[in-house]
Amino acid sequence: MDKSPDAFRTISEVAEDLDLPQHVLRFWETRFTQIKPMKRGGGRRYYRPQDVDLIKGIRHMLYDQGYTIKGVQKLLRENGNQFIVAVGSGDRAAVEAIAQRKQAEAAPPTPAAQPRGADDEMLVGEPRAKPNRRFFGLGKAEEDGPVQPDSGKLSRDNRALLQEALFDLLECKRLLDQVR
Repeated sequence: MDKSPDAFRTISEVAEDLDLPQHVLRFWETRFTQIKPMKRGGGRRYYRPQDVDLIKGIRHMLYDQGYTIKGVQKLLRENGNQFIVAVGSGDRAAVEAIAQRKQAEAAPPTPAAQPRGADDEMLVGEPRAKPNRRFFGLGKAEEDGPVQPDSGKLSRDNRALLQEALFDLLECKRLLDQVR
């Protein structure tokens, strides 16, 4: 006898439906705080229909789209559960609507409106310095290279440039992995 679509599912039912081992579901609960099955006496898990839909979306992003766990966590943070649920169910209209809503909410800030201060340590986004010949070790002596003399550390500007290059490389890798 089949259960109602609104019925709660046990971990074994969810694992079987999604072709996943039960330990993977338990692991994902530790990595994705959005997955919150109800636990009864003895620790038995019961997944709500919205939990199952979210897990389907996470499974799709990890296994079919090639995202990493950190990548899916970032998508969840930026776009919310409904985005992942829509992607997992193949609802392109909902995905586009959510993406358009996010774009409308996030009007691009003007550079003058961003105060320098506490977020100076953030290495995400626009570089705070333009690449120059000194950064690449050209035109200067070795002791005047990208590492500050007597400190053994990169300057904040050079760290920002390296971080930006790393993000660009990771995005290229993600795009190449999607094509394979």
